[in-house]
Amino acid sequence: MDEEIEFILDTAKEAMNNAIAHLEKELRSIRAGKATPAMLSTVMVDYYGSQTPLGQVANVNTPDARTLSIQPWEKNMLQPIEKAIQIANLGLNPMNNGDVIMINVPPLTEERRVGLAKQAKAEAEHAKVGVRNARKDANNDIKKTDISDDMKKNAEADVQELTNAYTKNIEDILAVKEKEIMTV
Repeated sequence: MDEEIEFILDTAKEAMNNAIAHLEKELRSIRAGKATPAMLSTVMVDYYGSQTPLGQVANVNTPDARTLSIQPWEKNMLQPIEKAIQIANLGLNPMNNGDVIMINVPPLTEERRVGLAKQAKAEAEHAKVGVRNARKDANNDIKKTDISDDMKKNAEADVQELTNAYTKNIEDILAVKEKEIMTV
């Protein structure tokens, strides 16, 4: 196979891998009934004037399946962390006891589960759009190459094969997450 085509396919594969990695990151922040530190992965804390991920200013633990505990490395960070969790709009109510911030994770209602499943589907759809955009870019690059029409057709077929495999992977990841969300 032509080196140029090989490069185009590798670039498309990398873009598709990035779409899947982004999907997995987004799905980790969608809670499925059990408390996990990943639920707070999107929380950004005002740390001396700069927005910093919560994990870089505090220790986040799960003492049990329904509780999150946040132990700041500096005591004066309790208020900013508490404020950041409320601003993040995760539906969580932080309680500050002066040393640690505790969050009781309420069990999910059926309505909330359905909403989270919809959110997961939307994230999966974004990932599929990313994969399709990578396919479009690869096909455009293939059309610009100076190779025979047969080789172009074969390269486009390879890109479509990649697209199908990544789309199937996205659907599998979504199915696992939906099952996790809907399991009581």
